[in-house]
Amino acid sequence: MSTSAAPTGTRDNPATPSPAQRSDYAELSRIIRDAGLLKRRHGRYAVKFVLTALAFAGGCVAFALLGDSWWQLGTAVFFAVVYAQISFLGHDAGHKQIFDTARANDRVGYAVAGLVGISYGWWMGKHTRHHANPNHEHEDPDLDIPILAFTRGQARDRSGFVRWTVKHQAALFFPLLLLEGLSLHWSGIEAVWQDKAVSRRREAALLIVHFAVYLTAVFLVLSPPIAIAFIAVHQGLWGVYMGCSFAPGHKGMPTYTDAKSLDFLRKQVLTSRNIRGGPWVDVALGGLNHQIEHHLFPTMPRPNLRRAQPLVREFCLRRGIEYAQCGLLRTYGHVLQHLHEVGAPLREAPAR
Repeated sequence: MSTSAAPTGTRDNPATPSPAQRSDYAELSRIIRDAGLLKRRHGRYAVKFVLTALAFAGGCVAFALLGDSWWQLGTAVFFAVVYAQISFLGHDAGHKQIFDTARANDRVGYAVAGLVGISYGWWMGKHTRHHANPNHEHEDPDLDIPILAFTRGQARDRSGFVRWTVKHQAALFFPLLLLEGLSLHWSGIEAVWQDKAVSRRREAALLIVHFAVYLTAVFLVLSPPIAIAFIAVHQGLWGVYMGCSFAPGHKGMPTYTDAKSLDFLRKQVLTSRNIRGGPWVDVALGGLNHQIEHHLFPTMPRPNLRRAQPLVREFCLRRGIEYAQCGLLRTYGHVLQHLHEVGAPLREAPAR
Protein backbone atom coordinates (compact mmCIF):
# COMPACT_ATOMS: atom_id res chain seq x y z
CA MET A 1 0.00 0.00 0.00
CA SER A 2 1.26 3.44 -0.90
CA THR A 3 0.63 6.52 1.21
CA SER A 4 2.19 8.97 -1.21
CA ALA A 5 -0.10 8.82 -4.21
CA ALA A 6 -1.79 6.06 -6.14
CA PRO A 7 -0.59 5.51 -9.71
CA THR A 8 -2.40 7.31 -12.46
CA GLY A 9 -3.81 5.57 -15.49
CA THR A 10 -6.90 3.91 -16.87
CA ARG A 11 -8.33 0.58 -15.81
CA ASP A 12 -10.62 -0.67 -18.54
CA ASN A 13 -11.71 -4.08 -17.27
CA PRO A 14 -10.92 -4.69 -13.62
CA ALA A 15 -11.57 -8.21 -12.36
CA THR A 16 -15.09 -8.95 -11.14
CA PRO A 17 -15.19 -8.54 -7.34
CA SER A 18 -15.37 -11.69 -5.28
CA PRO A 19 -18.02 -12.24 -2.56
CA ALA A 20 -15.30 -11.60 0.04
CA GLN A 21 -14.48 -8.25 -1.54
CA ARG A 22 -18.13 -7.28 -1.63
CA SER A 23 -18.40 -8.01 2.09
CA ASP A 24 -15.38 -5.84 2.95
CA TYR A 25 -17.45 -2.66 2.93
CA ALA A 26 -19.99 -4.19 5.31
CA GLU A 27 -17.19 -5.01 7.75
CA LEU A 28 -15.66 -1.54 7.48
CA SER A 29 -19.10 0.02 7.97
CA ARG A 30 -19.53 -1.95 11.18
CA ILE A 31 -16.17 -0.69 12.47
CA ILE A 32 -17.08 2.91 11.67
CA ARG A 33 -20.57 2.60 13.14
CA ASP A 34 -19.29 0.97 16.34
CA ALA A 35 -16.87 3.89 16.73
CA GLY A 36 -19.84 6.27 16.67
CA LEU A 37 -18.51 8.15 13.66
CA LEU A 38 -21.83 8.35 11.81
CA LYS A 39 -23.54 10.24 14.64
CA ARG A 40 -24.44 13.88 13.97
CA ARG A 41 -22.27 16.63 15.48
CA HIS A 42 -24.87 19.34 16.07
CA GLY A 43 -22.71 21.34 18.47
CA ARG A 44 -19.74 21.51 16.13
CA TYR A 45 -21.93 22.58 13.24
CA ALA A 46 -23.64 25.20 15.38
CA VAL A 47 -20.23 26.74 16.10
CA LYS A 48 -19.29 26.55 12.43
CA PHE A 49 -22.52 28.26 11.37
CA VAL A 50 -22.08 31.06 13.92
CA LEU A 51 -18.44 31.71 12.98
CA THR A 52 -19.22 31.70 9.26
CA ALA A 53 -22.20 34.02 9.75
CA LEU A 54 -20.08 36.41 11.81
CA ALA A 55 -17.37 36.42 9.14
CA PHE A 56 -19.94 37.17 6.43
CA ALA A 57 -21.58 39.92 8.50
CA GLY A 58 -18.18 41.40 9.32
CA GLY A 59 -17.30 41.47 5.64
CA CYS A 60 -20.57 43.27 4.86
CA VAL A 61 -19.87 45.87 7.54
CA ALA A 62 -16.32 46.41 6.25
CA PHE A 63 -17.67 46.74 2.70
CA ALA A 64 -20.13 49.42 3.77
CA LEU A 65 -17.59 51.35 5.86
CA LEU A 66 -14.82 51.34 3.24
CA GLY A 67 -17.11 52.81 0.62
CA ASP A 68 -15.86 53.65 -2.86
CA SER A 69 -12.21 52.70 -2.41
CA TRP A 70 -9.72 50.45 -4.16
CA TRP A 71 -9.13 48.92 -0.74
CA GLN A 72 -12.35 47.05 -1.45
CA LEU A 73 -10.28 44.59 -3.48
CA GLY A 74 -9.05 43.30 -0.12
CA THR A 75 -12.69 42.85 0.90
CA ALA A 76 -13.25 40.95 -2.34
CA VAL A 77 -10.48 38.51 -1.39
CA PHE A 78 -12.05 38.08 2.05
CA PHE A 79 -15.48 37.40 0.53
CA ALA A 80 -13.97 34.80 -1.81
CA VAL A 81 -12.78 32.86 1.24
CA VAL A 82 -16.09 33.30 3.06
CA TYR A 83 -18.06 32.19 -0.03
CA ALA A 84 -15.99 29.01 -0.14
CA GLN A 85 -16.60 28.31 3.55
CA ILE A 86 -20.33 28.87 3.02
CA SER A 87 -20.21 26.54 0.02
CA PHE A 88 -18.60 23.83 2.15
CA LEU A 89 -21.57 24.01 4.51
CA GLY A 90 -23.86 23.57 1.48
CA HIS A 91 -21.82 20.51 0.50
CA ASP A 92 -22.26 19.05 3.98
CA ALA A 93 -25.99 19.76 3.90
CA GLY A 94 -26.29 18.11 0.49
CA HIS A 95 -24.78 14.95 1.98
CA LYS A 96 -27.18 15.07 4.95
CA GLN A 97 -24.29 15.48 7.39
CA ILE A 98 -25.66 18.31 9.51
CA PHE A 99 -29.19 17.39 10.64
CA ASP A 100 -31.03 14.12 11.17
CA THR A 101 -33.68 14.71 8.51
CA ALA A 102 -33.33 15.25 4.77
CA ARG A 103 -35.76 18.18 4.86
CA ALA A 104 -33.70 20.13 7.41
CA ASN A 105 -30.50 19.54 5.47
CA ASP A 106 -32.12 20.55 2.19
CA ARG A 107 -33.38 23.79 3.72
CA VAL A 108 -29.82 24.67 4.64
CA GLY A 109 -28.66 23.60 1.19
CA TYR A 110 -31.13 25.85 -0.60
CA ALA A 111 -30.31 28.76 1.71
CA VAL A 112 -26.56 28.38 1.15
CA ALA A 113 -27.00 28.02 -2.62
CA GLY A 114 -29.11 31.16 -2.70
CA LEU A 115 -26.50 33.02 -0.68
CA VAL A 116 -23.64 32.23 -3.08
CA GLY A 117 -25.78 32.23 -6.25
CA ILE A 118 -25.90 28.65 -7.53
CA SER A 119 -28.61 26.03 -8.05
CA TYR A 120 -28.77 23.53 -5.20
CA GLY A 121 -30.86 21.08 -7.23
CA TRP A 122 -28.48 21.18 -10.19
CA TRP A 123 -25.43 20.71 -7.97
CA MET A 124 -27.07 17.86 -6.03
CA GLY A 125 -27.82 15.94 -9.23
CA LYS A 126 -24.33 16.46 -10.58
CA HIS A 127 -22.58 15.63 -7.32
CA THR A 128 -24.69 12.53 -6.68
CA ARG A 129 -23.70 11.13 -10.08
CA HIS A 130 -20.08 11.87 -9.28
CA HIS A 131 -20.23 9.94 -6.01
CA ALA A 132 -21.90 6.98 -7.72
CA ASN A 133 -19.14 6.62 -10.32
CA PRO A 134 -16.04 8.66 -9.35
CA ASN A 135 -13.51 8.96 -12.19
CA HIS A 136 -15.63 6.87 -14.56
CA GLU A 137 -14.79 8.27 -17.99
CA HIS A 138 -18.39 8.24 -19.21
CA GLU A 139 -20.46 8.47 -16.01
CA ASP A 140 -18.66 10.98 -13.78
CA PRO A 141 -19.82 14.54 -14.63
CA ASP A 142 -16.72 15.94 -12.94
CA LEU A 143 -14.69 14.50 -15.82
CA ASP A 144 -17.02 16.11 -18.37
CA ILE A 145 -15.34 19.50 -18.69
CA PRO A 146 -15.24 20.33 -22.42
CA ILE A 147 -12.28 22.69 -22.25
CA LEU A 148 -10.05 20.10 -20.49
CA ALA A 149 -9.29 16.39 -20.88
CA PHE A 150 -8.66 14.00 -18.02
CA THR A 151 -8.10 10.84 -20.09
CA ARG A 152 -6.29 10.05 -23.35
CA GLY A 153 -9.65 9.14 -24.89
CA GLN A 154 -11.07 12.56 -24.09
CA ALA A 155 -7.96 14.24 -25.48
CA ARG A 156 -8.30 12.42 -28.81
CA ASP A 157 -11.87 13.67 -29.16
CA ARG A 158 -11.03 17.34 -28.68
CA SER A 159 -10.82 19.60 -31.73
CA GLY A 160 -10.44 23.23 -32.67
CA PHE A 161 -9.60 25.72 -29.94
CA VAL A 162 -10.32 23.16 -27.21
CA ARG A 163 -7.65 20.90 -28.69
CA TRP A 164 -5.18 23.73 -28.15
CA THR A 165 -6.26 24.25 -24.54
CA VAL A 166 -5.88 20.51 -23.86
CA LYS A 167 -2.34 20.61 -25.28
CA HIS A 168 -1.42 23.24 -22.71
CA GLN A 169 -3.94 22.38 -19.99
CA ALA A 170 -1.36 21.91 -17.23
CA ALA A 171 -0.21 25.51 -17.65
CA LEU A 172 -3.77 26.77 -18.11
CA PHE A 173 -5.35 24.84 -15.24
CA PHE A 174 -5.09 27.46 -12.49
CA PRO A 175 -5.86 30.42 -14.78
CA LEU A 176 -8.97 28.59 -16.02
CA LEU A 177 -10.13 28.16 -12.43
CA LEU A 178 -10.64 31.92 -12.37
CA LEU A 179 -13.75 31.20 -14.48
CA GLU A 180 -15.09 28.46 -12.19
CA GLY A 181 -17.21 30.87 -10.13
CA LEU A 182 -18.90 32.22 -13.25
CA SER A 183 -19.37 28.66 -14.50
CA LEU A 184 -21.18 27.70 -11.28
CA HIS A 185 -23.46 30.71 -11.58
CA TRP A 186 -24.20 30.05 -15.23
CA SER A 187 -24.89 26.34 -14.69
CA GLY A 188 -27.43 27.27 -12.02
CA ILE A 189 -29.13 29.82 -14.27
CA GLU A 190 -29.16 27.35 -17.16
CA ALA A 191 -30.65 24.58 -15.00
CA VAL A 192 -33.49 26.84 -13.87
CA TRP A 193 -34.07 28.29 -17.35
CA GLN A 194 -34.25 24.83 -18.93
CA ASP A 195 -36.45 23.51 -16.11
CA LYS A 196 -33.82 21.02 -14.96
CA ALA A 197 -33.93 22.17 -11.33
CA VAL A 198 -35.83 20.07 -8.80
CA SER A 199 -37.66 23.09 -7.39
CA ARG A 200 -37.63 25.54 -10.28
CA ARG A 201 -39.68 28.37 -8.76
CA ARG A 202 -37.82 28.38 -5.47
CA GLU A 203 -34.42 28.25 -7.15
CA ALA A 204 -35.38 30.94 -9.66
CA ALA A 205 -36.47 33.21 -6.81
CA LEU A 206 -33.27 32.55 -4.86
CA LEU A 207 -31.06 33.28 -7.87
CA ILE A 208 -32.95 36.47 -8.76
CA VAL A 209 -32.72 37.74 -5.18
CA HIS A 210 -29.03 36.85 -4.98
CA PHE A 211 -28.00 38.67 -8.15
CA ALA A 212 -30.29 41.62 -7.47
CA VAL A 213 -28.89 42.17 -3.96
CA TYR A 214 -25.29 41.43 -4.94
CA LEU A 215 -25.15 43.70 -7.99
CA THR A 216 -27.18 46.46 -6.33
CA ALA A 217 -24.87 46.52 -3.30
CA VAL A 218 -21.70 46.48 -5.40
CA PHE A 219 -22.75 49.20 -7.87
CA LEU A 220 -24.49 51.30 -5.21
CA VAL A 221 -21.41 51.51 -2.99
CA LEU A 222 -18.67 51.40 -5.63
CA SER A 223 -18.00 53.38 -8.77
CA PRO A 224 -18.18 51.30 -11.99
CA PRO A 225 -14.40 50.68 -12.40
CA ILE A 226 -13.97 49.56 -8.79
CA ALA A 227 -17.23 47.59 -8.89
CA ILE A 228 -16.09 45.63 -11.95
CA ALA A 229 -12.69 44.99 -10.38
CA PHE A 230 -14.36 43.89 -7.14
CA ILE A 231 -16.58 41.39 -8.96
CA ALA A 232 -13.64 40.05 -10.99
CA VAL A 233 -11.46 39.51 -7.91
CA HIS A 234 -14.26 38.10 -5.78
CA GLN A 235 -15.69 35.69 -8.35
CA GLY A 236 -12.31 34.75 -9.77
CA LEU A 237 -10.69 33.87 -6.45
CA TRP A 238 -13.82 32.08 -5.23
CA GLY A 239 -13.59 29.90 -8.34
CA VAL A 240 -9.90 29.22 -7.76
CA TYR A 241 -10.57 28.33 -4.13
CA MET A 242 -13.37 25.94 -5.04
CA GLY A 243 -11.37 24.31 -7.80
CA CYS A 244 -8.31 23.92 -5.59
CA SER A 245 -10.49 22.28 -2.93
CA PHE A 246 -12.38 19.79 -5.09
CA ALA A 247 -9.87 18.87 -7.83
CA PRO A 248 -7.09 17.27 -5.71
CA GLY A 249 -9.39 14.55 -4.39
CA HIS A 250 -9.64 12.72 -7.74
CA LYS A 251 -7.70 14.38 -10.55
CA GLY A 252 -4.64 12.34 -11.40
CA MET A 253 -6.07 9.18 -9.87
CA PRO A 254 -6.98 6.12 -12.00
CA THR A 255 -9.97 6.47 -14.30
CA TYR A 256 -12.30 3.69 -15.39
CA THR A 257 -14.51 2.74 -18.28
CA ASP A 258 -16.10 -0.26 -16.56
CA ALA A 259 -16.35 0.64 -12.89
CA LYS A 260 -19.34 -1.69 -12.47
CA SER A 261 -16.93 -4.58 -12.10
CA LEU A 262 -15.42 -2.98 -8.99
CA ASP A 263 -16.96 -3.42 -5.57
CA PHE A 264 -18.07 -0.20 -3.84
CA LEU A 265 -15.15 -0.06 -1.40
CA ARG A 266 -12.43 -0.31 -4.03
CA LYS A 267 -14.23 1.93 -6.50
CA GLN A 268 -14.26 4.74 -3.96
CA VAL A 269 -10.79 4.22 -2.46
CA LEU A 270 -8.81 3.63 -5.65
CA THR A 271 -10.15 6.76 -7.35
CA SER A 272 -9.65 9.11 -4.37
CA ARG A 273 -6.69 10.83 -2.76
CA ASN A 274 -6.32 12.25 0.73
CA ILE A 275 -4.27 15.30 1.66
CA ARG A 276 -2.07 15.25 4.75
CA GLY A 277 -2.19 18.09 7.25
CA GLY A 278 -3.50 19.23 10.58
CA PRO A 279 -6.90 20.64 11.54
CA TRP A 280 -6.16 23.83 9.62
CA VAL A 281 -6.26 21.80 6.40
CA ASP A 282 -9.68 20.45 7.46
CA VAL A 283 -10.92 24.02 7.78
CA ALA A 284 -9.25 25.32 4.62
CA LEU A 285 -10.55 22.48 2.43
CA GLY A 286 -13.88 21.90 4.12
CA GLY A 287 -12.99 18.31 5.04
CA LEU A 288 -12.38 17.40 1.39
CA ASN A 289 -8.81 16.55 2.32
CA HIS A 290 -10.34 13.31 3.71
CA GLN A 291 -11.68 12.41 0.28
CA ILE A 292 -11.42 8.65 0.75
CA GLU A 293 -13.39 8.60 3.98
CA HIS A 294 -15.92 11.08 2.59
CA HIS A 295 -16.57 8.94 -0.47
CA LEU A 296 -16.90 5.77 1.56
CA PHE A 297 -19.30 7.41 4.04
CA PRO A 298 -20.84 10.51 2.40
CA THR A 299 -23.23 11.15 5.30
CA MET A 300 -20.45 11.12 7.90
CA PRO A 301 -20.29 14.58 9.56
CA ARG A 302 -17.23 16.53 8.53
CA PRO A 303 -15.81 16.73 12.10
CA ASN A 304 -15.66 12.92 12.24
CA LEU A 305 -13.66 12.39 9.06
CA ARG A 306 -10.29 12.93 10.75
CA ARG A 307 -11.15 10.34 13.40
CA ALA A 308 -12.25 7.86 10.75
CA GLN A 309 -9.11 8.24 8.66
CA PRO A 310 -6.75 5.92 10.66
CA LEU A 311 -9.46 3.25 10.88
CA VAL A 312 -10.03 3.28 7.12
CA ARG A 313 -6.32 3.41 6.34
CA GLU A 314 -5.59 0.44 8.62
CA PHE A 315 -8.47 -1.53 7.09
CA CYS A 316 -7.14 -0.89 3.58
CA LEU A 317 -3.65 -1.91 4.71
CA ARG A 318 -4.94 -5.25 5.92
CA ARG A 319 -6.81 -5.82 2.65
CA GLY A 320 -3.92 -4.72 0.42
CA ILE A 321 -5.95 -1.86 -1.05
CA GLU A 322 -3.99 1.11 -2.39
CA TYR A 323 -4.59 4.11 -0.11
CA ALA A 324 -3.33 7.35 -1.67
CA GLN A 325 -2.29 10.24 0.55
CA CYS A 326 0.22 13.06 0.17
CA GLY A 327 0.91 16.65 1.14
CA LEU A 328 -1.02 19.62 -0.21
CA LEU A 329 1.59 20.95 -2.63
CA ARG A 330 2.48 17.47 -3.80
CA THR A 331 -1.20 16.88 -4.52
CA TYR A 332 -1.34 19.81 -6.93
CA GLY A 333 1.87 18.50 -8.48
CA HIS A 334 0.12 15.19 -9.21
CA VAL A 335 -2.84 17.01 -10.76
CA LEU A 336 -0.65 19.13 -13.06
CA GLN A 337 1.55 16.17 -13.98
CA HIS A 338 -1.51 14.15 -14.97
CA LEU A 339 -2.93 16.98 -17.09
CA HIS A 340 0.46 17.41 -18.76
CA GLU A 341 0.70 13.69 -19.59
CA VAL A 342 -2.85 13.51 -20.96
CA GLY A 343 -2.13 16.39 -23.32
CA ALA A 344 1.24 14.99 -24.44
CA PRO A 345 -0.03 13.08 -27.52
CA LEU A 346 -1.65 16.25 -28.85
CA ARG A 347 1.59 18.19 -28.50
CA GLU A 348 3.39 15.49 -30.47
CA ALA A 349 0.72 15.00 -33.15
CA PRO A 350 0.47 17.32 -36.19
CA ALA A 351 -2.21 20.01 -35.93
CA ARG A 352 -5.53 19.24 -37.56
